[in-house]
Amino acid sequence: MTEIAPYACDPGRTRGRRHPEEPPAGRNQFQRDRDRIIHCNAFRLLEYKTQVFINHEGDLFRTRLTHSIEVAQIARTLARNLGLHEDLTEAISLAHDLGHTPFGHAGQDELNACMRELAPQAGGFEHNLQSLRVVDELEERYASFNGLNLCFETREGILKHCSVKHARLLGDVGERFLARTQPSLEAQIANLADEIAYNNHDIDDGLRSGLITLEQLQMLEIFATHHAQVRRKHPRIEKRRLIAEIIRAMINTLVVDLTENTLANIRTHKPGSVDDIRASPAIAAFSPSMRRQANALKSFLLENLYRHYRVMRMTTKARAIVRELFEAFLREPRLLADEYRRDDEVAQARAIADYIAGMTDRYAIREHGLLFRMD
Repeated sequence: MTEIAPYACDPGRTRGRRHPEEPPAGRNQFQRDRDRIIHCNAFRLLEYKTQVFINHEGDLFRTRLTHSIEVAQIARTLARNLGLHEDLTEAISLAHDLGHTPFGHAGQDELNACMRELAPQAGGFEHNLQSLRVVDELEERYASFNGLNLCFETREGILKHCSVKHARLLGDVGERFLARTQPSLEAQIANLADEIAYNNHDIDDGLRSGLITLEQLQMLEIFATHHAQVRRKHPRIEKRRLIAEIIRAMINTLVVDLTENTLANIRTHKPGSVDDIRASPAIAAFSPSMRRQANALKSFLLENLYRHYRVMRMTTKARAIVRELFEAFLREPRLLADEYRRDDEVAQARAIADYIAGMTDRYAIREHGLLFRMD
């Protein structure tokens, strides 16, 4: 670990854990958080949760687990370049999707719709809040407390966005949404590393699936530029290696641009502490030109991949599975194991949401089959 900058989070000066513990021996506080995340049940389940393509559609497509690992790798590189704390940045990156439902954003959207329509008093569902709920309450690994009892700085980074209504219920970790301040620079970097990772690996998976083409992508400035560069350097390169080289180069360009622009913002605002980072405008950012190109890429993927009719057909099936499971469990809680049964209606709806959100794709499909198929 290289020496950290004065505006980086220092594990020796953490704002602490919800439940006091003795300091770890042989590792720092943020390393302990990272290790607890890697060893928890929710992290392992990410192996069988959808990124874009459902688990059974192919072995080489990204899952939530491989996505989280890619985010962590990019984020650690950025943290090292900026003098930030790498272990904290990695911990946030690995934990950011722990609360995601099966079937990707389709599962999240349908579970939120079910909660709002059928149990409005329970407050809806949002995977970012659910990730915090997983590490604060739902993991059951330690004798003295529920959850993983992570440091404030890690929990803050996991909670990327939050409504004012929910922020008021979250104590210290929700304060910045009320005060309209920024999170740590480690948290800002992890959030942008997430964007870099999913944009680029969704291109890779989209090309592998055949749902998007190289010809379509060459309409995008960021892709066309790197395609031409790779072709000039390797004129006889085969398609699979061509795609890999383009994506590798695009990730590098985005990381370099983000590093240089963030360093320029640091020179402008001159933060001397983490508190200065929190009080400043967002410091981590792409240059205006790169932000424009990244937004164009996101729009392209939305229209041509995420809304492709084959993806939409699968998401329609996925949403039906989530809704039918929620409705069945809400109508008859005795279908649930004892650990998910509650006496209070609001608590019951939330427990059902916890149960469904914790399912992998294949487990949700199996549970749905047990309830609704006769064979």
